[in-house]
Parts: sequence; C-alpha cells; structure tokens
Amino acid sequence: MAKPTGKRRILIIHGPNLNLLGNREKDIYGSLTLDQINQRIRKAAARHKAQVEIFQSNIEGELVEKIQKAYGKFDAIIINPAAYTHTSVAIRDAILAVGIPTIEVHLSNVYKREDFRKLSLISDIVEGKIVGLGLNSYLLAIEAVIDLFNKREKLSPKTP
Repeated sequence: MAKPTGKRRILIIHGPNLNLLGNREKDIYGSLTLDQINQRIRKAAARHKAQVEIFQSNIEGELVEKIQKAYGKFDAIIINPAAYTHTSVAIRDAILAVGIPTIEVHLSNVYKREDFRKLSLISDIVEGKIVGLGLNSYLLAIEAVIDLFNKREKLSPKTP
C-alpha cells in the first residue's frame, strides 16, 4: 500500500467502451452514463473520507500505464477491464507488478453471457470480484476496499 497520508486513495479504472454507457446495450448495462456512475462513485468515496481518481480509456497501453503509475500513490485499485478482462496479459502483469490491492468489477453478470466472457485473466490475482449489479458493483467495491483498509490497519503495528 502507499504511504499513509490520512486519506485513503483509490484509483478507479474503466476499460474500453464504458465511455458509451447510457447509449449502448441498455438492456445489459442500464441507462446510467459513465459520468453519472462516476458522480455516485465520488459521493460514496467521500462518505468514507477516501479520495478517488477516476480514469477511462479504450486503449490497453494507457490502462497499463495508469496501473503502473499508481504504485506508491494509491492504496487500492477498483478496475472494470471490460473487454480486456478476457484478453489482456499486460493488465494482469501490471496489477501483479504494482502489488496494490485490487477489486475487479463488472456491471453485467458475465456468467450469464457468452462463454468467452466467463474467463477473466485477473480474477485469480485480485482481492475479489463483484459482477452483475450495475452501479452497485462499483459501490460495493468501495465498501470492500474500505473494509480491507480497516482490517489492515487493525493488523499493522502502531508506531509511536
């Protein structure tokens, strides 16, 4: 985890095509736009006195660079790799390299969809995975991250 600064710092990463939320496949992804989801994420983080930085890209390399640059700056990552979930060894390797506790999220229930969506290249290296709950997938991930912080703080020795 990053050095303590008083506030917990969470990086939220949205993968490809999530910038089209509100317009694309509303029966699967709902009608909320990415901006609306981000507003709710910010409110939820603020309730927990956590800082969030939110990033979206359709480009795999930009997602990898964002993860790499998170090292030492963020205490946790919440990532929806979207289509890269099933294909990106680079994103997997970046998450492993930085060693930041990470939660994987998906708006839709990937297990009720096409077979290829059931494979995640990061599920076995993240702290947990939340799927199929729309916006609540992100909000529950924030709760989970806060719980991780609290548990680790209780376990870590206090320094005078």
